[in-house]
Amino acid sequence: MSGRAVGRDLARAGAMTLGLGAGVAAYATWVEPRWFALREQTVPCLPVGSRDLRVLHLSDLHLVPWQTRKRDWVRALADLEPDLVIHTGDHLAAMDAVPAALETYDGLLDRPGAFVLGSNDYYPPTRKNPLRYVNDSHRKGADLTPLRLPTQDLVDGLTARGWADLTHRRVRLRAGDLDLELVGTDDAHLGLDDYARVSAPADPGADLTIGVTHAPYRRVLDPMAADGAGLLIAGHTHGGQLRVPGYGALVTNCDLDTSRASGLSRWWPGAGATPSDAAPADAAWLHVSAGLGGNPYTPFRFCCRPEATLLTLTAARPGPAARR
Repeated sequence: MSGRAVGRDLARAGAMTLGLGAGVAAYATWVEPRWFALREQTVPCLPVGSRDLRVLHLSDLHLVPWQTRKRDWVRALADLEPDLVIHTGDHLAAMDAVPAALETYDGLLDRPGAFVLGSNDYYPPTRKNPLRYVNDSHRKGADLTPLRLPTQDLVDGLTARGWADLTHRRVRLRAGDLDLELVGTDDAHLGLDDYARVSAPADPGADLTIGVTHAPYRRVLDPMAADGAGLLIAGHTHGGQLRVPGYGALVTNCDLDTSRASGLSRWWPGAGATPSDAAPADAAWLHVSAGLGGNPYTPFRFCCRPEATLLTLTAARPGPAARR
């Protein structure tokens, strides 16, 4: 083969590589971030003999008012008529997003619900180097911007419709046929968490204790599980946002191991990166949502569709694994 032919082949291969890269970038920027998914997951965490409870887990909308496709999709989730809605934070992504968020949640606000706040409910998004997420070294909060979002307007709007604010609170809530205890913290990603303020043994009079936090740092998950919470719910990770096919998430943007970047797993004090199949019988269930949005300046998703999850809580099977 002549040198000229080799050159043509190399040029053709280079063009194909560039074209493939451009196609993947376009897909990750314009297609997958708008390809919303409703996941369904069964969690056997209720006392033996309990009736099922349907919990809609929302997280990380990072809402901007002009995102009509996302708003319409979330609004339609009210048709599911869940027994309980839990939102694990990062509702906002613009200074004027509170009215849009409350309007988007409108039908869901007629259901029993509870929420916590994430870092992006306090500070508006800014441009940042996405590569800094790999080691969690990027600046956050007030170190990044002096601007503050109208956080209290969001809290007031949600609580006025009956949703419980779980920011460093422990509350009792009736959903379906069950008496639930919910306990939450402020955002651990900004270092605002102080679980010790609400730490207490799980109420034996409740059918289930649920721990709720935005960012699933181990320092929050461990004491929640130690106190006897049977279910832990969090967001923040975006499921890794850019996942490698066949491998999964590269980062979680916190100290949670990447195998638990999204979906259902088990958690117990000191679990660390130990696989869920090695969990003790009384380990809590952990659900981490990949969320429905992201920073508007880094709107990419690949192999990690934006999601909400309908959790069907069921009775644990009788035997050693049944929680008491």
